[in-house]
Amino acid sequence: MWLAETANGGGNLLYTLAPFILMFAIFYFLLIRPQQKKQKQRGSMLNALKKGDKVTTVGGMHGTIAEITDDTIVLKVNDVTKLTFDRSSINNVTARSNEKSEAGE
Repeated sequence: MWLAETANGGGNLLYTLAPFILMFAIFYFLLIRPQQKKQKQRGSMLNALKKGDKVTTVGGMHGTIAEITDDTIVLKVNDVTKLTFDRSSINNVTARSNEKSEAGE
């Protein structure tokens, strides 16, 4: 009699865990996976930065990359002003430089 009850309890355990497994799957496909894709795109954008790109920082500063190292970027804001930022503070690229197309022509 005791074995029959534990066998039924095992089936109930599956029915008890099924909603939690389903919720995890939904969270994964709706929240976790898209966030991972965004982080991957941002990482590739930061790695593709080069001198001459026009960028916007997280704080809203617009400028052109004058110098670039592994960790920092110097933005040329106008003819006189140059500001140093961390590479991770770049929010997006507004225009790519044309160095590749000029070299290819």
